[in-house]
This record gives sequence, structure tokens and C-alpha cells, in this order.
Amino acid sequence: MTEHIDNDQITNNLRYRFEYLSKFLNFTSNDITLLNQFAVLLLPRIPVVADTVYRKLLSFDITKQFFLVRNDGFDGHMVKKGTSLTLESAQMTFRKDMLSKYLKRILTQQDWNDAFLQYLSQVGKMHTNQAGSTSINVDYIHINALLGYLEHLLIDVLWTIESVSNQAKHDMIAAVNKLFWIQNDFFTMHYLRTWNGDESTTTKSPSVNKNKYCCL
Repeated sequence: MTEHIDNDQITNNLRYRFEYLSKFLNFTSNDITLLNQFAVLLLPRIPVVADTVYRKLLSFDITKQFFLVRNDGFDGHMVKKGTSLTLESAQMTFRKDMLSKYLKRILTQQDWNDAFLQYLSQVGKMHTNQAGSTSINVDYIHINALLGYLEHLLIDVLWTIESVSNQAKHDMIAAVNKLFWIQNDFFTMHYLRTWNGDESTTTKSPSVNKNKYCCL
């Protein structure tokens, strides 16, 4: 039996879009539970993950350049020369803190309600020129590479935890993979301009702040 999917709803209704992706990827409440379980294991290791991510981003001049522009919401001392920028620079500490909060949010979220879906969407939108910010406008190739690298880091962390059975690792890795494909779609829909929905009508979470959760 073939299920009908309304293309207009996909491009205008965030909940409908998410439910279609969930059906296609077999992303269920069990996957959310697995992500929550993984979060307990990952949280103590998040500072190392954040350092590793930004060390990678600083290793290429094409991605390093984004950190030499003052980010909205950052009012600390700004290093303006690439040769002087390090992981310990104030603007990098600011970015690492944002990434840490992002990882905690997406892995510990128990109720994937409309506010959370809006959050995932805004994470994607904030990296384009559509969100009204002049401090960040990242070409999608870097976003794609970053999401892939971040996912692999999380999988590597999980695989080294001896207290978790291989079956549990398999299930958690599958859940992480589905999570990042959903997040990736919530990036690409803004980059490809295939999203027409008005998210201002979606229930907003008090913790959503457009300047506080970009990762690059």
C-alpha cells in the first residue's frame, strides 16, 4: 500500500516534514530514548569533542575565516589575525560553549515537540543569509563536512566505551545517524530554499536564541 505524502505540507509544515522523515528513516521514540541514554555517556566527554571539532575547523583557512568575524552575541576580546587565533581564544571558547550546549540539547531532548523542531530548523537557518545576521553565512559544503565529522566523532566515542554492549552500541549508532540526517535536512531545506513555512507561528521555546546555537 502506497502512502500519500503532500509536497505542499512538506515545504510548509515543519511537523509534517519531520513525520515524513521519521517514517522514511524509521526514527521512533525508541531512538529518542537511545539518544538520551547516549547523552549520559557523552556529557563528560563533550569538552574533548568540542575541542576536536574546532581544532579541525581551524586546520583549514577556508573554515578558519569564519571565526575572525565577530559573532552576534559575542562581546569579548576579538582576535582578528588568523595566525594568532587558537582554541583558547575568547571567540573560540564562545563557539565551543555553543557547540557543547547544542550537543546537550539534541541528545537529552525527550519530547520532540514543535519548539524543538523549530530549534533544529533555526540552527540550519542561522548559518545562511536568511536569518538577518551579517556575522555568519556559511557555504553548505562546510556544513555538510562538519556534520559528517561530528557524527563520526560521536560514534568513535561510543565505540570506545567498554561498559556498553555491542548491540546497544549498534542501536545508539543507528539513532545518532538518524538524528544527523534529520538535522542535515533541516539545514539543506534553508540552503536549497525548499522551505516556505512561517516558523513564527510555531510554539517557541524560551531557550531558543538565534545568537546562541550556531556551531560554525
